[in-house]
Order: sequence, then structure tokens, then C-alpha cells
Amino acid sequence: MFSWLVRMALFCLRPMRRYGRMNRDDDEDDVGDDHEGDSLLWSREVERHSFGDFSMAVVQANEVVEDHSQVETGKGAVFVGVYDGHGGPEASRYISDHLFAHLMRASKERGAISEESLRAAFSATEEAFLTLVRRTCSLKPLIAAVGSCCLVGVIWKGTLLIANVGDSRAVLGSSMSSSSSNRSNKIVAEQLTSDHNAALEEVRQELKSLHPDDSHIVVLKHGVWRIKGIIQVSRSIGDAYLKRPEFSLDPSFPKFHLTERLQRPVLSAEPCVYTRVLQTSDKFVIFASDGLWEQMSNQQAVEIVSKHPRPGIARRLVRRAMSIAAKKREMRYDDLKKVERGVRRFFHDDITVVVMFIDSELLMVEKATVPELSVKGFSHTVGPSKFSIFFS
Repeated sequence: MFSWLVRMALFCLRPMRRYGRMNRDDDEDDVGDDHEGDSLLWSREVERHSFGDFSMAVVQANEVVEDHSQVETGKGAVFVGVYDGHGGPEASRYISDHLFAHLMRASKERGAISEESLRAAFSATEEAFLTLVRRTCSLKPLIAAVGSCCLVGVIWKGTLLIANVGDSRAVLGSSMSSSSSNRSNKIVAEQLTSDHNAALEEVRQELKSLHPDDSHIVVLKHGVWRIKGIIQVSRSIGDAYLKRPEFSLDPSFPKFHLTERLQRPVLSAEPCVYTRVLQTSDKFVIFASDGLWEQMSNQQAVEIVSKHPRPGIARRLVRRAMSIAAKKREMRYDDLKKVERGVRRFFHDDITVVVMFIDSELLMVEKATVPELSVKGFSHTVGPSKFSIFFS
């Protein structure tokens, strides 16, 4: 009882900034010339986790932000989630509110965080969201067309586990010893996830092999490959109208209308899962929605992270991506910052970035003393993580 009271007292006495919402952008960076921040950009400059630090940033482009994200830190474990919604924010928000709890429940049943518990968490989240769609679609039919990419990473017992559906991406930055002893180690990018996007030839071939009798499974529309001429990602949480015949939308919604009745699922919610025992050369992982990767390569991103201080590094990546987007449209970055949400979407997508640093000397420390912290992008509820409920 006493320890519980102490923890609660410490929670109440912590500085307000730690438990406030993500900070609005108000700092100067190397990509702008003025001293005004971006009112649509939020960030957490740097926080501790059991194996190092993390930095987090989100910039809004849509009228309603469709990217959601979270970081959960605990004693000996850290969880990262990036959820890039489409068609609306309902699916990404739902994942942010429920997937972590499903993972903890599945991990407790199995006694470990594992590939199996990650797959179980994705499956449980998908089924629960489809149940929500079933309950509400009579009042809000378009919820059947709402979906989200889902990228999750967990570091536990010196192992990195990643599960992914969609085209958000996790990229590892590792040091490679130079052949010359006079030169510092080179940082090398390694993409840890596969992009489930019809823009890739291998994804189109996979879809054609799964649907050999459907000549319109992928369609080139206005120069962009789309599944059934509608959507680019081949895996997601949600998008019920492309998974269950009962959720088919009638012709009054032409953007989401299928020319023939759905006979079998077009999209999958099955994640690709990656496991890696972390090495001393592994320095950090960048978790980001495709809004970042549309603007820069994996190698460009890891070099930016490696060359700058940890505090504010996620914000730096987001602002660099926006600077590149502005240049593509032959405009100044400082002018892009003044474009309002909704209109901003014509220049760049919502962008979420979480940079997770890995300090190798901490990987061997069991249950390091760090704050049990829960941070969610665009959320007022920043507070203690629920990791301790399952892994105390």
C-alpha cells in the first residue's frame, strides 16, 4: 500500500510538462529562416526508455489528423506504435486506444512478448474494429471505408520485434566500421519492414497470384496503381468493405463502390513480423508513417539522425521532410508553414516520426529504472504506462 501511495504522490508532483500534451513547434531549425514555428507540428523533444532515449513528432496536413501514435515505456520494455489512417481517423484512433492492451493481454497469456502475441494482438484489434463497424454502419455507412496502416515495435530482453501492415516503415541505423582508422564509423540504413503498397511490382504480383480470376485486382488509375482502382495499401486494419461482403457500400458512394460484389477479401490484416537480437552496432530505429518516406530515402533519414543531437531529432526529420515537399512545389518552407490544415494536404501528408535510440550498454540491464510513461500523439492523456500491470 505504501509503495503505491508513494508512486501516486510522485506522479502528482512531477513537472507539468512531462504530463502535458505534446509541445507545439516553436523552435528555430536549420530548414527555416524565420523564428516562427509551425502551428500544426507537435513534438516530444526527448524522453527516456529502458534502453536509451526516444524523440517523437507529428505534423498535421489533413483537415482532421489521421495519423495516431504512441510510445509506452516500462521497466525492461518499450513499445512504439505508428498508425496511419485513411478515409478518416476512426481506425487509427481505435488502434491507438486498444492494440497495446491486446498485446499485453496476449503476452501475459503466453508469458512473453513474442511474434505469436503480436499476431494475436493485430487479429484481436482487427476483429474488434470490424465489430464496431457492424454496430455503427447503419448510422455511419462510410465507417466501412475507414482503415489504417499499423506499425508496431517492441524492445524486450535485448530483442527487437516489429509487426507491420501497410506502408509505414521502420528503418534501423547501424554503425559500420570504416576501412580507415582515421575516419569515424559510417551509419548504414536497413529497412526492417516491407511496404504493402501496390506501387511495388512484387505487391502487384502477389495480389494477382492471390486473385487469378480478377483482372481488375490492380488498376493503373491516373498514373497510380490501386487495388480495385480504389486503395494503394494491400494490408490494413479496417477497410471492412474490402474484406467482408456484408460491408459492401452501395453506388451512392462512388469513390468506394466495387463494380462487382465482393466474393473474397481483397485486403489482409495479417502482419509481417520481424525479430532481431540487437547488436552493439545497432544505434537507433526510425518508425514513421509514409508521409516521411515520400520525401526522403532511408539513408538520408538515418544520416540526419546520426549527425544531430538527440533532443528534437524527430521534429528535425519532420521539418526536413516538409522543406523537401515545399521545394518540390517551388515554394519556401516558411510559406508552407503558414498553409492551413486541409489545404496543407496538397503539399504533404500527415507525418508521424518516432526515433528510438538504443544504448547497447543498457540492453544488459534488467528492469532499468526509467519512468513508466505513456505518450500519444495529439492526446491530452500523457501519463504512466500500463506496462507495470503485466511486467512488474
